[in-house]
Amino acid sequence: MTEMFMFDALKEATDEEMAKDNRVFILGEDVGHYGGSYKVTKDLHAKYGDLRVLDTPIAENSFMGMAIGAAITGLRPIVEGMNMSFLLLAFNQISNNAGMLRYTSGGNFQIPIVIRGPGGVGRQLGAEHSQRLEAYFQAIPGLKIIACSTPYNAKGLLKSAIRDNNPIIFFEHVLLYNLKDNLPEGDYYLPLDKAELVKEGSQLTIVTYSRMRHHVMQAVDLLSKDGYDPEVIDLISLKPIDIESIGNSLEKTNKLLIVEECMKTGGIAAEIIAQVNDLYFDLLDAPIMRLSSQDVPTPYNGNLEKATVIYPHQIVSAARTLIA
Repeated sequence: MTEMFMFDALKEATDEEMAKDNRVFILGEDVGHYGGSYKVTKDLHAKYGDLRVLDTPIAENSFMGMAIGAAITGLRPIVEGMNMSFLLLAFNQISNNAGMLRYTSGGNFQIPIVIRGPGGVGRQLGAEHSQRLEAYFQAIPGLKIIACSTPYNAKGLLKSAIRDNNPIIFFEHVLLYNLKDNLPEGDYYLPLDKAELVKEGSQLTIVTYSRMRHHVMQAVDLLSKDGYDPEVIDLISLKPIDIESIGNSLEKTNKLLIVEECMKTGGIAAEIIAQVNDLYFDLLDAPIMRLSSQDVPTPYNGNLEKATVIYPHQIVSAARTLIA
């Protein structure tokens, strides 16, 4: 086992897959000589050269279109968004091209592209750099959406995503890059369509993902001291949602709390609630509760920013209400 930061785990995953397959390449703003805004591509330019680690102009729609074209021809591009919020400038390419070309070509084209980078609410990055884009992309047919949450799953999921033949949005939370974890030596791959059972429990199912996994586990530590026994599921895959794992958990607990950083209106929790009501309504002994970010642009002011997102004490309070 080797202790590693998340940004190093992502870099190692990329390096390993590039070494194995010369069709894999990286492009984006400052990914080359600078090594990426969060050092996920550090030293890769020196190892692989200009043709496989491409510094692009600040023109997201252009280099996204180039990457999709490269994928059609058989290459396997990894696009780094310096900040995932900037990818709204390439929304047309991601939706009308990456998401749909396999279908509209009658299956003649595959689009094996990974679109990855930092996102989420950070430390006073302002509204335009703190967007929660999972709800934006969730409605696009043809895309897979992944949200890593630990260095261990970041590496295994990114390696699997690079090998997948579908377009994948790969979210990395900006506040998790310096998270440390012990990673096994050598290759490992994690499934892209399965949630992770983080903690088994009997009284309540808490479903979460990305940075909120860590807020939930802090809350669970406090709840456990008072004798509560919640079960925790990290979604990992935001599209498709592993609804079966949630259903299996509800057969034991019969109560559901969803904790997300996404906005409440049209968020991931809203989709989970709809699917649970369709498939597992009879398992519920209480109304589903969701804790989501405020439906406002993320403020720059630090105290106001904190007021928009969910923290452990709110999770503790909601869990106690549901279990009581």
